[in-house]
Amino acid sequence: MKKWLITFILVVTAGFLAACGGSGTSGDQVDETKELKFGATAGPYSDMLKKAIIPGLEEKGYKVEIVEFSDYIQPNKALDEDDIQANLFQHTIYLENFEKENNMDLTPLVIVPTAPMGIYSNQYNSLEEVKDGATVAVPNDPTNVARAFNTLQDEGLIKIDANADPLTVSEKDIIENEKNLVFQPIEAGQLPRSVESADLAAVPGNFALAAKMDLLSALALEDMLDNYRNIVAVKAEFEDTQYAKDIKEVVESDEFEKVIDEQFQGFGKPEWMSK
Repeated sequence: MKKWLITFILVVTAGFLAACGGSGTSGDQVDETKELKFGATAGPYSDMLKKAIIPGLEEKGYKVEIVEFSDYIQPNKALDEDDIQANLFQHTIYLENFEKENNMDLTPLVIVPTAPMGIYSNQYNSLEEVKDGATVAVPNDPTNVARAFNTLQDEGLIKIDANADPLTVSEKDIIENEKNLVFQPIEAGQLPRSVESADLAAVPGNFALAAKMDLLSALALEDMLDNYRNIVAVKAEFEDTQYAKDIKEVVESDEFEKVIDEQFQGFGKPEWMSK
């Protein structure tokens, strides 16, 4: 009798856990109900969803809920667990590193216009005025500092070894620095404030916008590699679902580009939009 009771309890418990484990929404269910949860971090890309993407999806019959996150970890975890069906907050390099480190299978669906890094200054009105020995605040993380040095090279302030990988450029790859610029590595989120103290500051677009800085007030804007532009990501197994195809179609529409041109000035467009 006791053995029978234990077996019964185990069976019931297993059934309960199985029912709780499938709380997310699969791609097939979304295609049937057309109810879509789209993750984003608060700020310009949440705004891009509201103004440029969701209206197009609603025209296609979707009911879309934006789920906002306050960090760069939870949006991918929620995507992997089917709590959301797509997210918009990261670039391809971040996504690829994150899924490897966390054993996930996520995929970029489409690249969107992205706020570029800018070279800002309260000391100079143009880069031609930069004096010998000027201080330059740059991000202290490898990905963003590479972007800063690539931008400084594009503007003729430094020269980087032609054999260096543009995605991993560091100060040691600089082979010419005629103005003897002095680089000051700073945590990326603090770079907007560094404009007050450094002669120049290389500020990533998302932090510039968060600090209410005007992208178009930069002395120079980054010519971004597409690897650094933000993407809409989905779970890899749902890449061929109808809702994924519809998201891509909305982003590639003329209506989307019109909103970007009108309301997201200064955002750099991906290569596919220039073809």
